[in-house]
Amino acid sequence: MKSRQDKLKAFDRLLTIMDELREQCPWDRKQTMESLRHLTIEETYELGDAILDNDLQEVKKELGDVLLHIVFYAKIGSETNSFDIADVCNSICDKLVARHPHIYSDVEVNNEEDVKRNWENLKLKEGKKSVLEGVPKSLPAMVKANRIQDKVAGVGFDWEEPQQVFEKLQEELGELQHEINENNTKNIEAEFGDVLFSMINYARFLNVNPENALERTNKKFINRFQYLESKAKELNKSLKDMTLAEMDVFWNEAKLK
Repeated sequence: MKSRQDKLKAFDRLLTIMDELREQCPWDRKQTMESLRHLTIEETYELGDAILDNDLQEVKKELGDVLLHIVFYAKIGSETNSFDIADVCNSICDKLVARHPHIYSDVEVNNEEDVKRNWENLKLKEGKKSVLEGVPKSLPAMVKANRIQDKVAGVGFDWEEPQQVFEKLQEELGELQHEINENNTKNIEAEFGDVLFSMINYARFLNVNPENALERTNKKFINRFQYLESKAKELNKSLKDMTLAEMDVFWNEAKLK
């Protein structure tokens, strides 16, 4: 591994290049925080893909892209004397020290749950009106549900046993089935949402990240379906002209692979 001096030197090199690009490159000069926002979201999703694929070389590359965006925002902030990269670093350092009194003060904790509970209580003492204030409004619904449940659990609003959550899930499924039988479209949507929320909550008790689990299933389905497409092409057949029985043969082959 590289020394601390080498790491600082590499970061200084990135800051220097950012200064040069902002001054000399027409595209970089034109960018604003708003114009970079959608690109940052895209880069973050690409990093997420690399992590799920366990492609460490790609993780390294995507981390660099995300780091570039952080440095870019800080550079733009410095141009209006709002903040610079040092302010960004010091701000997160100060927060980490304040949120970890069990490391930097005399608070004692017994486990991870104690740490999470202290974290949420400290945020409330800092002026947060709700433990849910930190959940971004624009998060995808599944990620948002997971974060909501995690945060309220941090202050003790939670089930005690996984079996209780599973029973709640079964209850919600029963309510969904009832509304389906009644053909009540509006209530079906509401109950379906409750089922998904309960599923996500149950995943938390099983130590499963629901977003990662679903994305892995998406990738698995895509691989199997593309195998089916390739086999159909070898037979000079269109999928729409094949029977389900014919498609199942190749689907099962894909599962074995």
